Amino acid sequence: MGSHSLPQRVLGRTGERVPILGLGTAPGGMGLDDADAVALFESAIDQGVTYLDTAPAYERAQKQLAQILPRRRDEVFLVTKTFTADRAEAISKLEEALRDLRTDAVDLAYVHSLGSLDADQVLGENGALAGLREAQRRGLTRYIGVTGHHLPGRLLRCVEEGGIDVIMVALNFADSITYGFEHSVLPTAVANNVGVAAMKVYGGAEEMIYATTEQEERRRSAIEAVIPDFDYELALRWALSLPGVGTAVVGMYTEKELQQNI
Repeated sequence: MGSHSLPQRVLGRTGERVPILGLGTAPGGMGLDDADAVALFESAIDQGVTYLDTAPAYERAQKQLAQILPRRRDEVFLVTKTFTADRAEAISKLEEALRDLRTDAVDLAYVHSLGSLDADQVLGENGALAGLREAQRRGLTRYIGVTGHHLPGRLLRCVEEGGIDVIMVALNFADSITYGFEHSVLPTAVANNVGVAAMKVYGGAEEMIYATTEQEERRRSAIEAVIPDFDYELALRWALSLPGVGTAVVGMYTEKELQQNI
């Protein structure tokens, strides 16, 4: 997949080798002009950042990626998400995402933000994970997983009971003393060979999803990360040092930010 200019790690039980730096596409879909977003995505792939994370919630991001994927699908590990606890809706949302992305299948589909959903329903017979497993059988996704921004106990249940391949959780040294995913969830993920993607390694953007409709104001809100920029390298290295972490997914706006993270 793409250039191997970046170190790669195995993503848990998937056996897939992915770069230690992944690209979060939310800044493209929620802040950049389409042409600028496409150029940034192309540059990232060219330089080995081939783990591409997107979601329907990121507004135009999936359609921006669709301008690239027909040419470069075989070079990337493509990830999307379904924000629902319901089986049928999970399948429907994934099918819609595939149409937006102009591809037949993704490599990994997550149940998005488990902490905001009913975990019992997600794990139930008619829950979102059952829906993603059906989608997996139909060839719409190769692997399935769950993301979590908070409430690590819910993620722990999914790792233990959900038969999932990968989790993506908030991992930074600020949240270490609040949510502490690395203390509770990661050891169980490692024991079950569940792959781990780190997100919000710089603390996360403040209220990005609720920013105003004015593009520049939205962009300013999105880039005000919690961790000061002088600690970025330390924060990234800290997340990648945690046992089980295969990749750190970072949202980026500019070529300069891409180079800084690489």
